[in-house]
Amino acid sequence: MATVVLNSVNVMSQTTARRCFMSHLKGLANAGDSHLSSIPKLSVRRWSSLPGARWFTCGTGARFMSHGAAGRSAPGQTRRGALALTGAAAVAAAVVGFMANAGHFQRAEMATRIPQVAEEEVERDILERCKGFMSAPVTDISALRERKGEMCTRMEMLIMETQAEFCRALEEVDGGTFKVDRWERKEGGGGISCVMQDGKVFEKAGVNVSVVFGNLTEEAARQMRSRGKVLKGKDGKLPFCAMGVSSVIHPKNPHIPTVHFNYRYFEIEEEDGSKQWWFGGGTDLTPIYINDEDAFHFHNTLKEACDKHHSQYYPDFKKWCDRYFYIRHRGETRGIGGIFFDDLDSPSQEEAFSFVKSCARTVVPCYLPIVYKHLNDSFTAEEKDWQQVRRGRYVEFNLVYDRGVKFGLATPGSRIESILMSLPLTARWEYMHEPANGTQEAKMLEVLRNPKEWV
Repeated sequence: MATVVLNSVNVMSQTTARRCFMSHLKGLANAGDSHLSSIPKLSVRRWSSLPGARWFTCGTGARFMSHGAAGRSAPGQTRRGALALTGAAAVAAAVVGFMANAGHFQRAEMATRIPQVAEEEVERDILERCKGFMSAPVTDISALRERKGEMCTRMEMLIMETQAEFCRALEEVDGGTFKVDRWERKEGGGGISCVMQDGKVFEKAGVNVSVVFGNLTEEAARQMRSRGKVLKGKDGKLPFCAMGVSSVIHPKNPHIPTVHFNYRYFEIEEEDGSKQWWFGGGTDLTPIYINDEDAFHFHNTLKEACDKHHSQYYPDFKKWCDRYFYIRHRGETRGIGGIFFDDLDSPSQEEAFSFVKSCARTVVPCYLPIVYKHLNDSFTAEEKDWQQVRRGRYVEFNLVYDRGVKFGLATPGSRIESILMSLPLTARWEYMHEPANGTQEAKMLEVLRNPKEWV
């Protein structure tokens, strides 16, 4: 997408970023927000149900009952201002993340409904919630407060909270600190990349939020139309906004898996002022050595989140994940999967957002217990070499098949550092590498070549 041109990169240390952020918050508070001290902060509690587990996010679940309207807002509900974008390739994935299945198009369908209720993220003050973030949001806080009931604001707050919660959970287990890197886009919007490199536990950990808006290019619009989207612009232009959070974590210990997640929202305004919108995302695990208990915990956590909304979501989105994260030239999946969905635009925006929120709130409880469990596992030089070989496969998928990465690398002016954040610091390629029969490495490869049902 030619409009995704990023510049004016402003790299700050975490200390500097937070100092500026808190100063900004203080100024807003002094301007008339003395009541903020009475508002509750981010809801996070200790999780003690699993050995070594530390964090569990309190979420809400609702059961749905019937169909509603899909993917379109009424005319006149136009939002002006900075919005957010991300995917596996940060900015680039904003558009292409929703095109991930162009070769085998499938639409995520919601089959249920919840009543309109006051959401906790609307009830609580925007400014108070921002105090828990890694940095100030991409959108100006005053603009967010003015439009706190709009979906773009609610989604931006969700992805900022997801970034902060995950980063702080990782900092606690590692003992290191994330570098907070803000960047801007001259056409509008920008992003916040949080990266921790060469820590005690994580060789490279990245958690990105990005927010972009502008006009969709004709090429991007054609690709969407080829996937069933009927888009009618004005004077050849299609105003859009896209937002999301994405993360890839590469641990040092080969017995701690790599994890990836991204959750995103896309909105397009058509000629008559109406909007088309959809959500996408997912979470998947890439272990170096298979552990049935870990696989069950990871998949079951995701299944429980899906089951709050519909019993068919987990099996459908698990299969979709196995199909998407597939390295065709190797004949194997990238990892043991998880869930993946795209084009989620029914039966209503409220219901789709509720589902995405449930999924986003699993990123800490599905992964951190596994990290703590294997934190002190010993490993051999041979096991480290196998980790390097598997990381090579991870790189192959991202550079050859991941549509967000490919799109970003082909987009003039896109922010390469954020796009390639998903790659590990180190990897290895051995000629004609094949593990010996009967080894743990061969067992891992068998699972990748024949995906299993873990729950």
